[in-house]
Amino acid sequence: MLRRMVTLTVIVITLVIGFLLSSRPASVLGAAEAGDVGSVPQKGGQEQTGQYEVVRDWPKPLNLLPGHEKWTWGSSEGIFAENPNRIYVVERGELPLLKRPKNTAVPQFGPSLSFPVNQAPFRNASQGPVTSPPSEGKEGNDYRWEHNFLVLDGQGNITENWSQWDSALRKPHSVIVNPYDPEKHVWVVEDGRSQVFEFTHDGKKMVLELGTRDQTGEDDKHFNRPSYLAWLPDSTMFVADGTNGTRVAKFDKNGKFLLTWGKKGELGKETRPGYFNEVHGIAIDPVTRRVYVNDRGNHRIQVFDENGVFVDQWSTGEAPSHVYCLYITADHHIWATDSGTWKIVKWDLNGKYLYSFGYQGDAPGAFWGAHQFNVDQEGSLYVAEVSNGRVQKFRPKKGADPEKLVGKPAYVAWKD
Repeated sequence: MLRRMVTLTVIVITLVIGFLLSSRPASVLGAAEAGDVGSVPQKGGQEQTGQYEVVRDWPKPLNLLPGHEKWTWGSSEGIFAENPNRIYVVERGELPLLKRPKNTAVPQFGPSLSFPVNQAPFRNASQGPVTSPPSEGKEGNDYRWEHNFLVLDGQGNITENWSQWDSALRKPHSVIVNPYDPEKHVWVVEDGRSQVFEFTHDGKKMVLELGTRDQTGEDDKHFNRPSYLAWLPDSTMFVADGTNGTRVAKFDKNGKFLLTWGKKGELGKETRPGYFNEVHGIAIDPVTRRVYVNDRGNHRIQVFDENGVFVDQWSTGEAPSHVYCLYITADHHIWATDSGTWKIVKWDLNGKYLYSFGYQGDAPGAFWGAHQFNVDQEGSLYVAEVSNGRVQKFRPKKGADPEKLVGKPAYVAWKD
């Protein structure tokens, strides 16, 4: 009898303590208060910009420059952060600075239509009679072919304007520094002229010019609108070729053509290994030396060894998935920009989906046509947007979950 009473008393006391604890207001620190050394849970808000906060007014507005009061950034194709105080940008000229028009009915286009659509950007910087000379637009009115190749500092100031190369550029697509090159040469993939350029670190000299200017093809001397570059640790280079092309081209560290692989597939339906439609993005794992290729037209990533032998493939998601750039981090993950879903996406190197963030719009922190992206040594993320016509800088939030931050690249030949 006594034993039953003791047992009953213990049960009652346990229930009372449990009730009191469950009634206690939850701490805003949650698990972190209990000694968790991981990320601090966010109170309120949404995960619109992932684990980042946007750095406002970065870069400094172009219209603050003398003589540019009526102009703004053009279609921003490429961005690369050599370090937190030296960021390269390539874009397609300048566009007229416009204010959002008042919403107006446009019945001439169809019933119940108006422009601009509420809560949607009203100008696509990469479309229309703009920024790709020779153009149907009028220079000085529709665009100005200036500020195509820039260097920015950490505060978003233009520190260098490589205008000496304006005449060589028609549609600069991406910019990157070879991480295995101690001289830090700067590379630009020139979509409009179907070429690849290599410049000295100070931009004063063009060291190498691959491809035949304004001519397309698929041999050792021609590209067909190439898009991105990637290197092996010995500086062997691979070119994603390209927006119109259907292949990967391999070159040695001196720019000598070595081999190519890829055949034209059936757009939107292709599943066969080695067939491509729109080779638009490439990245290399320096450990396995595997080459990851964005077969954009078929919504998939194909994986090859360094000689073009097929290894694996996975889907980037059904339409409207529209991946632009691939990026492999030092912590062995692959990230991509998807202009169809307006997100930045993370997979492991075997294709397992892990995370994504982003939303469409022209508000600070939103994405529209996120094209190339990169991370500096401090963990800040930089994104170039072709459709919004801008570049953005994102800083990790305090207590950010490191698994939800785009990892840093592998720095081998240089670290700052």
